[in-house]
Amino acid sequence: MMICSLRSQSVRPLHGSEFVSGSKSLIPTKRSSLLPPLPARKISRQLTLSLSRPLHISSVESFGSSGTSARKDDGLIKCEAYEADRSEAAASAAGSDVAKRVKIGIYFATWWALNVVFNIYNKKVLNAYPYPWLTSTLSLATGSLMMLISWATRIAETPKTDFEFWKTLFPVAVAHTIGHVAATVSMSKVAVSFTHIIKSGEPAFSVLVSRFLLGETFPASVYLSLVPIIGGCALAAVTELNFNMIGFMGAMISNLAFVFRNIFSKRGMKGKSVSGMNYYACLSMLSLVILTPFAIAVEGPQMWAAGFQKALSDIGPQIVWWMAAQSVFYHLYNQVSYMSLDEISPLTFSIGNTMKRISVIVSSIIIFHTPVQPVNALGAAIAVLGTFLYSQAKQ
Repeated sequence: MMICSLRSQSVRPLHGSEFVSGSKSLIPTKRSSLLPPLPARKISRQLTLSLSRPLHISSVESFGSSGTSARKDDGLIKCEAYEADRSEAAASAAGSDVAKRVKIGIYFATWWALNVVFNIYNKKVLNAYPYPWLTSTLSLATGSLMMLISWATRIAETPKTDFEFWKTLFPVAVAHTIGHVAATVSMSKVAVSFTHIIKSGEPAFSVLVSRFLLGETFPASVYLSLVPIIGGCALAAVTELNFNMIGFMGAMISNLAFVFRNIFSKRGMKGKSVSGMNYYACLSMLSLVILTPFAIAVEGPQMWAAGFQKALSDIGPQIVWWMAAQSVFYHLYNQVSYMSLDEISPLTFSIGNTMKRISVIVSSIIIFHTPVQPVNALGAAIAVLGTFLYSQAKQ
């Protein structure tokens, strides 16, 4: 049993820091105006409390002057308190932490696997059917259709959007469309591994744009991390056996576009209550609307039809499966990456993105038997290492 004073009309939890261990006086600092003034009395009993655990009131025997068990001679109100045991809370917290780590691990493994599969089928389609504008359009159209079906069948919760949401999303969608098409054009001209080596230089574009256009400053370690990124990309480009300027410029434009996409996304989506999955779905739909007329103007139905007949004669009906798989896996890997952003920090996401590029580069070299010179491999390794150092320097 412990004695405490009532500070207000409501009963609240007590903490060990509100008591003094020892034989010092326990004097209430502020009394309710409803209670008579209490004389300062010394508590002869020593209080030995653990300050590492909170105190909780379990019961109050009387309030004010009512109740038969109140001590009327001293005017104090008796209440029972107990020290909370943190063992159960600690065990619960540890369990939830393990569950969260497992969930993040599943997200990363799924993200990397889907991205590898997408890049394989994307390259197969582009080798047999070299129309990157149509391929990019089909990817966005498939993802948009999948999400519309998910919303209609209530598999996924329909997002609540308004005109302001779509207005702020528009510049993000423009940048996303340019980056998506440019990357697809690049992969239609060069090896998958080379495109991803050049795309690992995206942090350099991010720093340069933020510094010279937005006026942001960075510590010296961030600028130093750009040296291996730029040097590694340059070494890989110079030693690439099947170098193509259109492929190289496509990857560079994709880097720049995705940097602006991230900037517009951070600026425009603050305070928006849309999940990562639904955000990417809305982004895909708006990008599809933007891209479709340009795809028709650049390539057109006649070129698509002639190219499809040639692909059918060269590959057979499985070209249809390749195109379907490429489109589905493109949406799935992007959807998982946006969902993972809801669970992890930007730094963790950046590290995961670096590891994803490694898995794509290695798997594509193995599957497509891409010839790689030792110097070229060294350049790729230096660029990827620089990307990792950049993510560490920015934290």
